[in-house]
Amino acid sequence: MKLNIPTEKCFSVTEITSIIQSMLEDSFPVITVEGEISNFRPSSTGHLYFSLKDKDALLSAVMFKNRSLSLRLTPKDGMLVKVRGSISVYAKRGSYQIICEEMTLAGEGDILAMLEERKRRLAAEGLFDSDRKKKLPLLPGRIAVITSPTGAALRDILNVLGRRHAGLHVVILPAAVQGEEAAAQIVRQIRTANEFDMGDVIIIGRGGGSLEDLLAFSDEEVVRAIAESRIPVISAVGHETDTSLSDLAADLRAPTPSAAAEMVTASREDLSRRVAELAETLSWSLSQKLSNLRQRLEYRTCQHFEREYRGFLQPLLLRVDDAKELMLYSMKDALLKTRHRFALLVNTIEASSPKQILKRGFAVVTDTDCGKILTGTKQTKPGHSLSISLYEGTIIAEVKETDDHAGI
Repeated sequence: MKLNIPTEKCFSVTEITSIIQSMLEDSFPVITVEGEISNFRPSSTGHLYFSLKDKDALLSAVMFKNRSLSLRLTPKDGMLVKVRGSISVYAKRGSYQIICEEMTLAGEGDILAMLEERKRRLAAEGLFDSDRKKKLPLLPGRIAVITSPTGAALRDILNVLGRRHAGLHVVILPAAVQGEEAAAQIVRQIRTANEFDMGDVIIIGRGGGSLEDLLAFSDEEVVRAIAESRIPVISAVGHETDTSLSDLAADLRAPTPSAAAEMVTASREDLSRRVAELAETLSWSLSQKLSNLRQRLEYRTCQHFEREYRGFLQPLLLRVDDAKELMLYSMKDALLKTRHRFALLVNTIEASSPKQILKRGFAVVTDTDCGKILTGTKQTKPGHSLSISLYEGTIIAEVKETDDHAGI
C-alpha cells in the first residue's frame, strides 16, 4: 500500500512513527508467521519475550500472560513454531513486533535437530557414559578456569572462592565463549591444561545466553576434548535451565558458574566443618569428664579412697594367688613325674649292670696268659692260668682239662 505523503513536509519523529504504526497495524491485524524461537526470555510477570527467525531475518515477538497460560507446549530456543497474532509498533523504541495470540509447534528447529543428531551419535560412542566420569579430588589445590577473561562467569567464580576463603590457586585460561572461534579456543585450552598439569579440576563455562550463543559448548570437538581430559571437568554453561552437550560429557555438571565454584570448595568446607564439630565434641567430652572427676573428688575422703583402692586391688591379688597356686601345683606335678622317670632309668641301668649279673651267680673268666675274656673252651688250654671275677672277689685257677660239650 502506497501512501500519498507530501515530500516537502518535515515530519516529527512522533508523526512519522504514527504513520508507520498505522500502516503496519492496519495492514496486518491478524497474521500467521512461522519461525524458529530464539533468545527466549520469560519474565517474572508471566509474559513471554522472544524472537522468531529464519535464515535471513529476525522478528521480535511477545506473548502476554493471559495468552501464555493456555499454551499446550513449552517454548524454548530452537523450537520451530507457528504464531498467530497482529503486528504492533512500539513507538518509544521505534521497533515493531508481533503480539502472539496463539502458538503451535511447526516442527523441530534446525539447530535442535542438529544437536539431537549429534547427541545420539556421541552417546552411541559412549562419551556420555557414567562409568567414564571421574571423581573430583577431595581437596583440590589448583582450579583451571576456561572462560572469557572479561565475562560475568569468571567474576562469579572468583567472588565465590573469595567469599569462602578457599585459598585455592586459580589459573585462568582465556577463551572466547561464543562465535566461530570459540570452540577451537576452548579445545586448545582444555588440552593445554592437561598437557602442563595446570589444575586439579577444570571449570569450563559462561553465563546465560540464547541457544546460538551456547553452541560452542555443544561443538563435537569440545565434547571429545572434555571426554578425553585426564583432569576432572566441571561444565558450568549458562543458567540452570540451559543444557549443552558439554554438560553431558563433563564429569560433573553445575547449573551456573557460581555453583561450580561452590562444588570445588564443598569438600574443603565439609572437612573443615567436620573438624570443627569433632573439636567441639572432644572439648565437651573432656569438660564433662573433668567435671565428673571434680564432683567425685569433692565427696571423697581418705577412707573412700582406701576402700576403692582395696576394691580395685583385691581382684588383682586373688589373680596373683590363683596364679601362684597353679604354678606350685604344676611344679610339684612336674617334679613327681621327673622323679618317677629317674627311678625307672635307675632301675633300667642297674638291671643292665654287670655287677648285678655277677650277683646272680655268673662270673667273668679271663685267660691271664693272653688277657682275653673267655666265652668258650677253645679259647684256652690246659696249663693256662685263669682269673675268675665273681660278685665279691676274684679266683686265680689253672686249667687242668677242657670239655667242649659241657654247658649250663
